[in-house]
This record gives sequence, structure tokens and C-alpha cells, in this order.
Amino acid sequence: MKIETDPLGTACCDFLNGNKKAEITVESNIVEDDILPVEYLFRGFNEMPDLEKKALTLSQGKILDVGAGAGSHALYLQQSNKEVYANEISLLACSVMKQRGIKNILAQDFFSLPTDTKYDTILMLMNGIGIAKETSNLKAFFNHIKKLLTPGGCLLVDSSDIRYLFEDDDGSMLINLNDSYYGEITYRMNYNGVKGSAFKWLFIDDELLRFYAEQNGFNMEKVADGSHYDYLAKLTLK
Repeated sequence: MKIETDPLGTACCDFLNGNKKAEITVESNIVEDDILPVEYLFRGFNEMPDLEKKALTLSQGKILDVGAGAGSHALYLQQSNKEVYANEISLLACSVMKQRGIKNILAQDFFSLPTDTKYDTILMLMNGIGIAKETSNLKAFFNHIKKLLTPGGCLLVDSSDIRYLFEDDDGSMLINLNDSYYGEITYRMNYNGVKGSAFKWLFIDDELLRFYAEQNGFNMEKVADGSHYDYLAKLTLK
């Protein structure tokens, strides 16, 4: 990812260099702009949501942390004496992780990771499955996961059912069933004038994830529910 279009990495670098009030503006096609305090990306284990704590506790063997960002999950796993590899496309974020002491960093797109290296746990937190972008890409997504997992390995992923964003005051749903899946969102990030390209991101409800998982050779167990329409799932090969 080019530095001039990398608001996330730029913000993480600024935070590490002393700007503790750094904030990223997140634009989307369905809600008003949101503000992401960069401090949140540097949180410790005790500050993480329960779903993330649960996922980190379940992570075993050789672990691939996909979309590692500033590296908070990978850092905790490394400090817990677990073998973890932090995968992140942002070169600036990778630089931040290196400065934080993370040893194994894979600075490349997830879908270009070599499949001759296998992992016991693939970890995708903070709605990491969003990298699939659309439900139409889930077959290719699961095929790549299969190639990266060891026999008996698992994918740990959290996501959210965002249908609540489309509820009317009377509880009815303002969703066009003939349109694309309501969890397919377009985002764009902006940090101090560094504006990233628009990108698609997938939020998927647990029943639809189960359907696609089973269609593509996985068993899914919903491990836990979060506090706001979110959940943690464990997917293992059949």
C-alpha cells in the first residue's frame, strides 16, 4: 500500500511518535462519518472486548493474525509465548509493529500469502472477514483458508449482523431483498489529509456465515455472542 494513500498506517506512526490524540475519520455509504481513536488500535489485553479475549485464548499452535494493524493481538500472543505471524498490507503499520517488538511480520496482501506455509489457527478479529468484500467472494476466500490451514486447524473470526442499521422505528426492516446483501459496505478512511481509496468490506450475520462455511467444506461453531449484534465463530474443516 502506497504511503500517501495509507491513512491507517500514517495514523499509527503518528500515535507511536507521540500524538496520543490521533483520530481517523471513517466514511461509509450507509451511516454518517465515524471517528476511530488510534489509541484503540494500541489497546492491551485487558482493554479488549470479551470476544477478542476469547479468540486469543483459543488461538493455538502456529497462528496467523490477519489484518494485524498496529499489532495488539499479535503482541499479546507473542508475549504469551505463542508462535504468531502478523499479516498486514500497510507497510507503515508493519513498521509500527516492528518497533513494538513483533518478530514475525508478513507485509503483503492476505490473498497473496504462499500456501506452502501452514497454520494451526488463522485469526481474523475486528471483523477481519471483511477482506472478502462481498458474499460472492466467499468461495475464493474459503479456498484460500483451506490451503493455509493444517489438518485439524481452525479459523477464528468475529463479525456483526448490521441489520439493526436498517430498522425502522416500528421494528420493520428497510432492506431491499433484490439488492446486494446488506452487510456489504463501502468505506473510506481519512487522517490529516491522507485519504485512502474507497474499499468494500463485508459484515456477515452468523446464519449466513454458517451457510457459506458449510457450502465450502467447513463446520462452524458460534463460540460466543458479543454485546452489540456481534459474535465469535470457530470454523474447522469437515
